[in-house]
Amino acid sequence: MHEHIARAMYYFSVHLLYASIVGAVAWVLTSFRGASATTKYWMWVVTVFYFIVPVGAGIDKLWTPHLAWAAPFGAIGGPVWDMTQGRTAVVLAVTWITGALTMFVRLIGRLRREHCEVQVSVDCHDVPSSFVADGIPVSFDSRHEAPAVGGVLYPRILLPTRIDRLLNRQELNAVLLHEVAHAKRRDNLIRLLYEVSLCALWFHPLIWLAGMRMALYRELSCDEAVIQRAQGQALVRALAKLAVPEETMFLQATASSHLSHRLTRLTGPPLSAHYAPSLLLTSLFAVVIVSGIFGTVAHTACCFILKR
Repeated sequence: MHEHIARAMYYFSVHLLYASIVGAVAWVLTSFRGASATTKYWMWVVTVFYFIVPVGAGIDKLWTPHLAWAAPFGAIGGPVWDMTQGRTAVVLAVTWITGALTMFVRLIGRLRREHCEVQVSVDCHDVPSSFVADGIPVSFDSRHEAPAVGGVLYPRILLPTRIDRLLNRQELNAVLLHEVAHAKRRDNLIRLLYEVSLCALWFHPLIWLAGMRMALYRELSCDEAVIQRAQGQALVRALAKLAVPEETMFLQATASSHLSHRLTRLTGPPLSAHYAPSLLLTSLFAVVIVSGIFGTVAHTACCFILKR
């Protein structure tokens, strides 16, 4: 029994090692200027899914007979064997379970609050009007202080009832373009999948970093959708009005914390200038992902533990 647990932990450790390398490289690559925010956003999405989806496991199962050259990673095998037995194993298991349950309860609480907010917005009788923007339902509700997208599988845009008094038609249209980009890309679903992975890998600092970078580029990439419709300046004016401290209506915490980055991007060079850097960044990242999978397979195809 212990040997089976040790084998599983060995594979997980090797996979996590190469996923960490991929995450570190993603951080370096997305730090370079020039590429589009949309490219960087999807790089971080792929990085998160690389952490939680053991791609090498399928390759191990299918091609193990052809991978006789694979060798175990002794620097990991020995410590894993020691950690999966005795009191150390119990302490590690209790620590991980406690952290995972805490994160899961936190996630369930957030989902329930957001579900109730969306449901109240749909069911309330004091909604002055509602409409559809590019196939996405839009509702007004006095309970919401800032534009937001609610719902996971069936997203809808939620706007404060007084937003039309604060923004003119062009500015409001720019805000809607930004929120529609979130909704059509199912960003809430991607965020949910990320938070589920965070419940399992709460102990890894790169997963937390990935979440912060995803949040930043999620906003910047939706701003790019506004720029493509030549509404960038209108969104700048809308952001300035929504962020005025004297007003009772504020931007959401995540959006306001990224405000300086968003304003820099909205007033930056045209999107056409980002095509070549984005292609180069995507190519380099693809090489890193393939190398990470190959490295994992190289040390797990034989999948045995070096006993001390």
